[in-house]
Amino acid sequence: MEDKPREACGVFGIHRHPEAARLTYFGLYALQHRGQESAGIAVVRDGHIDFHKGMGLVGDVFNDRILATLDGEYSAIGHVRYSTTGESVLVNAQPFVVNHRGKSYGVAHNGNLVNAHILKRELEEDGSIFQTTMDSEIFLHLFVKNLRHGFEDALINAVTQLKGAWSIVLLTSRGEVVGIKDPNGFRPLCLGRLNGHYVLASETCALDLLEAEFVRELEPGEIVIISDDGVRSLFPHKASKKRTFCIFELIYFARPDSTIFGKNVYLSRKAHGRQLAIEAPVDADLVMPFPDSGNYAALGYAEQSGIPFEMGMIRNHYVGRTFIQPTQSMRDFSVRMKLNPVKELLAGKDIIIIEDSIIRGTTAKTRIKALRELGVKKIHMRISCPPHRFPCHYGIDFSTTNELVAASKSISELEAFLGLDSLYYLSLEGLLKSTGVEAPENYFCKACFDHCYPVSFDDALSKACLENGQDGSF
Repeated sequence: MEDKPREACGVFGIHRHPEAARLTYFGLYALQHRGQESAGIAVVRDGHIDFHKGMGLVGDVFNDRILATLDGEYSAIGHVRYSTTGESVLVNAQPFVVNHRGKSYGVAHNGNLVNAHILKRELEEDGSIFQTTMDSEIFLHLFVKNLRHGFEDALINAVTQLKGAWSIVLLTSRGEVVGIKDPNGFRPLCLGRLNGHYVLASETCALDLLEAEFVRELEPGEIVIISDDGVRSLFPHKASKKRTFCIFELIYFARPDSTIFGKNVYLSRKAHGRQLAIEAPVDADLVMPFPDSGNYAALGYAEQSGIPFEMGMIRNHYVGRTFIQPTQSMRDFSVRMKLNPVKELLAGKDIIIIEDSIIRGTTAKTRIKALRELGVKKIHMRISCPPHRFPCHYGIDFSTTNELVAASKSISELEAFLGLDSLYYLSLEGLLKSTGVEAPENYFCKACFDHCYPVSFDDALSKACLENGQDGSF
């Protein structure tokens, strides 16, 4: 299993553009880092929604022929998925599309609902029939159930019943594109404009690829409705000054060229590295990352410490998601396929490895062993965030404590387990300080570090499922 958390999901939407499907395709390409299990695009055509989705990467699921069948002067939404709720199967790929009383609706969701079991049980008791094991489907059931009260009231009624993390894009067969964020603002979602056409995307890097103008990030709890009449916003939740943006977006998830939660990701990660060098200096010949995740914090550490930065391991960028599996005698083959050390640079040296996180520890252990075998003298590891000791229930795939190596081992035990001369994690105080945010304790969710969950999951059934690793799937 990978030594990194899996990304959340990526969502994209565009209103009334003559090349809506093709632009959505490129938007998903920019968001591919957020999910590699499945991809899908839904478009409005002649008053109903057509869609195509499949398992695999965006470039595997779509080609020119498929895009040609979706193209036209329509609105569109798209999704790339990593499953935190529901199995990794085609039926759970998004956008999820339903037909209701002659109209169609499609939804793409990034996040996780912590009250999914409660809502599903209530809906089933009222006669709802579920087609998937995704919590995303719950939103659509709640929405269409209340359409008799009007479109906006149906949106408000649905989102005010949800608990947890969600950034949602909704497509209607009338061509409206709707963006929705939970009141805590866990997951990013931004608004852009491309030649007068409005765009929604999980990250600004998708806007950059399309040369779209960044307008703003959606506010926590905001519903943005994009229609032929323009853009209007609804705020159905009670106002709160407390925000709990997922801090791990800045540490690992988001692309470094994106700006999220008002912060440039590249510069944030360099600042984490500089703070790490202040807190945990050590003598060494060079500073290096395990590419690509540790690159930017390593740059910051090297600048602050004055120790040269080197790319001591080279990543093979052409390794796909699948390849011929090695024999048992080559059990570390998949790890070595991705990264290979520069032997002449590293042999006989004392090195500092910068990483952004250690989740399960398996891959890091294998890589450190390889460095020892080629003759590295001392290996110091510095992590640009605090230890992950508590599970996440808001859309990251470590849903049980058993998956987190730092939850069961002390620092000295981790040093021995990984084969290090020294190990240091950035302090939580240092991490918050390096964000540059005023009063950061009221700005970020830090539950995986400090066990302070901003949204409770106190229903007995939901809590039991979460603790057993089911993470809200049905």
